[in-house]
Amino acid sequence: MIKTSDKLADGRELLYFDQDDATPRARSVDLRPLEPAASLSEIRRDPLTGDWVTIAAHRQARTYHPPADECPLCPSRDGRLSEIPAPDYQVVVFENRFPALAIGADPERLGHPVTKAEPGAGRCEVVCFTADHGSSFADLTETRARLVLDAWTDRTAELSQLPDVKHVYIFENRGAEIGVTLAHPHGQVYAFPFVPPRTARMIEQTDWHRVTTGRNLFEDVLAAEHAHPVRVVLAGEHWTAFVPFAARWPYEVHLYPNRRVADLTQLNEAERAEFPGLYLELLRRFDRLFVEEGSGGQAAPTPYIAAWHQAPTVGAPELALHLELFTIRRTAGKLKFLAGVESGMDAFVNDVSPEAAAQRLREVSS
Repeated sequence: MIKTSDKLADGRELLYFDQDDATPRARSVDLRPLEPAASLSEIRRDPLTGDWVTIAAHRQARTYHPPADECPLCPSRDGRLSEIPAPDYQVVVFENRFPALAIGADPERLGHPVTKAEPGAGRCEVVCFTADHGSSFADLTETRARLVLDAWTDRTAELSQLPDVKHVYIFENRGAEIGVTLAHPHGQVYAFPFVPPRTARMIEQTDWHRVTTGRNLFEDVLAAEHAHPVRVVLAGEHWTAFVPFAARWPYEVHLYPNRRVADLTQLNEAERAEFPGLYLELLRRFDRLFVEEGSGGQAAPTPYIAAWHQAPTVGAPELALHLELFTIRRTAGKLKFLAGVESGMDAFVNDVSPEAAAQRLREVSS
């Protein structure tokens, strides 16, 4: 992998990631008249749950569903300037222009002890998987998907070293139904100044499991799925994909490395080499799940969230790297909306049994 660092007109960092055999990249100057980037975010602690909530009102002005010929994630070419100054690229990472978190955010605002607030210090990055606006992650070659994995690993390593960063979260939102505002295939990285609530709950469960059984929870979950593989969707030498026993979402798959590691930086070469093929097959199966009426048998692209769960930068030896992939579509033409039970109480009700979902995902294999 060749990594090239550059700067955008407002001072934000931009990184090009190219394959080893790529032509050396010349510097491309961002000619846009941009004001220096600034973040007005803060984090506030919910006194009833202990969860941190990010307040980032400046994000209301972010770009929203631009036409394809005005996409800010396409390369700068034919006289049109975008977030990527180069006329072409393989994989690009840059600091978000409208970040929820940023180094140098507003100073701490003191108030009543119950209303605790701190600066929204951290970093938010955009990861562009390809220069091709009309494609998706599932359309990538295994070589390009490996380059994305290497870029994710690089960002995990670097962002984990930033002051005040406690957790690095890498994810992709795909589809307007999910809430994506830019159609270009891309993902994001959030470097949090706190441990997110879901990760905190996982840490509590893994610690409890170690105390009560003497074993690691993630290893026991994977062993249980291998022992009774009714929910296993894909299994390689180094990775296993399965629908979790208590899946929240209609179609939800967890992808575990068979060897427990804390984060992306700890994967070995064999695990890195196998990941692209398995993950691309999984995404392509998701896109074959739903056939819309009147489509002539064509499956509709499936909206999904793909979320990497990694251990925080310190203090969670039991947590294990894994990827969670899920869709809010429950059947052709119907979405699962989070209603009163889910949104109000975080108590999920799933209309599709995990075993049936796994069977369906096996049926739509390549």
